[in-house]
Amino acid sequence: MNRRALLGMGVATMLAASATFAAGCGNDTTGGSGSGGSELLVGVDYPRSDTDFWNSYITYVPQFASELGIDLKTTNSQNDIANLISNTQTFMSQGVKGVVMAPQDTAAIAPTLAQLDDRKIPVVTIDTRPDTGNVFMVVRADNRAYGTKACQFLGTKLGGKGKVVMLQGGLDSINGRDRTEAFNECMQRDFPGITVFGEATDWKADVAASKLQTRFASDPDIKGIYMQSSFALAGTLQILKQRGLQVPPTDPKHVFVVSNDGIPEELKNIGDGLIDATVSQPADLYAKYGLEYVTAAIEGKTFQPGPTEHGSTIIQVRDGLLEDQLPAPLVTLDGAPIGGEPTTKFDDASLWGNNG
Repeated sequence: MNRRALLGMGVATMLAASATFAAGCGNDTTGGSGSGGSELLVGVDYPRSDTDFWNSYITYVPQFASELGIDLKTTNSQNDIANLISNTQTFMSQGVKGVVMAPQDTAAIAPTLAQLDDRKIPVVTIDTRPDTGNVFMVVRADNRAYGTKACQFLGTKLGGKGKVVMLQGGLDSINGRDRTEAFNECMQRDFPGITVFGEATDWKADVAASKLQTRFASDPDIKGIYMQSSFALAGTLQILKQRGLQVPPTDPKHVFVVSNDGIPEELKNIGDGLIDATVSQPADLYAKYGLEYVTAAIEGKTFQPGPTEHGSTIIQVRDGLLEDQLPAPLVTLDGAPIGGEPTTKFDDASLWGNNG
């Protein structure tokens, strides 16, 4: 089954289909190449499988594991920290040499990280950064930049006036906090004439749809929406359609929509005029460099802050914690600059969402 075919399915179908391929959601799936006794036995926990973005990541992991000669043990914590803790215990009992995870609750994972550290099992986190605890490397993009880019786009398109809704993720996650704080700070600094309604959703599509519907009922003159993840995409489009607001940007009734992920559906929606922009998170590079860094950790390699050979920058977040911040461009219909910063045209071949 190819990735694009998978992404075309509904969520329920995706969940069923993802269980059938090697890197799916099972709790003891072996992938990669080599024997079970390989020194490169790695445990990878998938954080969830109910969004197109994470299902894309799930398909990339075994591909890159095979290229690196990694044997995989995979689990899926389904956005539940208790599941992640349990899955990590399973990894340790299986003798993994390293772990790649994406903890969605970035505070509660600390005791588990300490346990792995005690056992000299290196950890790489992708997409999220733990609030405390040691990991070998964090692989993510600059999530504060996500919020700033969305703010600059909406503020510019609205001429600095009007009302916008921010469908936040989970504020127990560093990602939700970074995107929210940066968006709010940018709006207060650069576009004080815009009113921002922050709606916490805990990364749940049904919560996002319900809160957006309620907000439109109280403030029908909403002119902008920032979705912190594509989990809210389907519900947002449905609400705009129901309210007769799916009109071209040249129409005064148009509501400007910025999403976050860069999945194929978002890129298609930009081309079709259904949304206006997205920030492309590198699902493919999360998988690639998450596995490369855990391999490097097992082999005893070290890294320092500074530019990398793959076009990113490693920063030191705090003592002993490094983060490789991968590029995540703002994607628009025409690729024109916003707020003096470049954007990428929606059909650009360099976007992972156009290459599946």
